[in-house]
Amino acid sequence: MSGASDTDVEFPADIRTWSDGLVRHLDWFAERGLAVPVWWRDDDAVEPSPALERLLAIANAHEVEVALAVIPRDATQALAGRLAGERFASVLQHGYEHRNFQDKARGEKAAELGRARDPDAALALVAKGRERLSDLFGERFVPVMVPPWNRIAPRISARLGEAGLVGLSTFTQFHPHALTHVQTHIDMIKWKKERRFIGWQSARLRFDFHLARRRNNPDEPLGILSHHLAQDDASFDFLDRTFEILAAHPGARFARIADLLPQVPPAGN
Repeated sequence: MSGASDTDVEFPADIRTWSDGLVRHLDWFAERGLAVPVWWRDDDAVEPSPALERLLAIANAHEVEVALAVIPRDATQALAGRLAGERFASVLQHGYEHRNFQDKARGEKAAELGRARDPDAALALVAKGRERLSDLFGERFVPVMVPPWNRIAPRISARLGEAGLVGLSTFTQFHPHALTHVQTHIDMIKWKKERRFIGWQSARLRFDFHLARRRNNPDEPLGILSHHLAQDDASFDFLDRTFEILAAHPGARFARIADLLPQVPPAGN
């Protein structure tokens, strides 16, 4: 779809309804001289793949940075080599090994950095992972923790600075006032039962909710969350269409993750 205008193709009705709704929201901000900051995070990268190529093609086509949450233990030199020279890709830290330590038999939700972990042991691995990503990716690495399954125990999150991290990103309806939290809000994947794209109607409702909230706080970043290895074609289409609209509209502006954090130190410090 990249590069196509609305006059080039006839969109299905559900896509047209979604796109018209998104544009109406953006018009509201633009008419008031406002632009909602939008950033993009993608989880679970470890190595080059055809799915990663599709992701990077979308980032380059629309000149929007994708912040790749990389699993430190499994990250490969091949991934570092593939990202070298990419203008619109950064790297965040996705836990250490993406392993669940919670007790599923007791109904506990999956987490690598949850209440079951000893904080000292967990933070030692977090620090090891930070060093590995810094060595692999250099200045491309932004020291922000993305906890696997978007869950982290407060007694661990409160001490992330001890491991050399300056920020935290999860998935939530609300954006904490603390500048070190940069959240994601819109995930286009339906995870339970049959994993697939959520559908254009659900996507429209999610944009409605989050953009309506930002009428009272237009500086609050809006985070798009993707998982390139888990996505179907419709999910990639959603990303392509979304960023095409956002890139062309004065009611939105793309933000890099480093610009949403206070004074990110150079990698390796």
